[in-house]
Amino acid sequence: VGLAKKYIINAVDASLKRLQTDHIDLYISHKDDDSTPLEETIEIYGQLIKHGKIRVAGASNYTSKRLTKAIHASHKATAAAYQSLQPQYNLFDRIDFERDLEPVCKELYLGVTPYYSLASGFLTGKYRSEKDFAKSVRGGGMARFFNERGMKILDAMDVAAKDHNCALATVAVAWLMSRPIVTSPIVSATSIEQLKDITKAATITLSQHHLELLDKASDPGVF
Repeated sequence: VGLAKKYIINAVDASLKRLQTDHIDLYISHKDDDSTPLEETIEIYGQLIKHGKIRVAGASNYTSKRLTKAIHASHKATAAAYQSLQPQYNLFDRIDFERDLEPVCKELYLGVTPYYSLASGFLTGKYRSEKDFAKSVRGGGMARFFNERGMKILDAMDVAAKDHNCALATVAVAWLMSRPIVTSPIVSATSIEQLKDITKAATITLSQHHLELLDKASDPGVF
């Protein structure tokens, strides 16, 4: 646990062994570690890149302040800087990323690979009432989405899904793909059908009308 030099070295070697490969394309700091100097972390990433074990390093779950500080520290030390950010970002969870992190990603030219693209399944339309919470183990976490804004988002997605003859999951991923700042959304699937709905997002282009409808419904409000 953490981003200390010794731990990262051991973790990378263990990952290489499990993956049965000689390099990792993108190695991500899953969570910031304020108990380890930023310089120590970026220095070891630089060494791992030099030795060919990883190609680039990325960050996840960093605040805008810490992310900026980490990258500036790497520039100062001429070490390996983070090249990407993996934030929580979807049609429902917009404000933290768009207000705080998106400006940093634009300024520092970071790739963005959002997780929870389907908001734990809420954006699939699977949960329409509290009775639906029992449909999966994640149902218990749906309560936070059940408010006026959450229902407006589903209504707007219904319109786009009907016009494109696709699932709501397709619309959710297509919306993320339409954002200029997003490199590639991260989405999980538990069935072939879900996978088909997700990958279909790469074959449709949401119209300006649909984008405006989705943006308005999901507008987080105060920035």
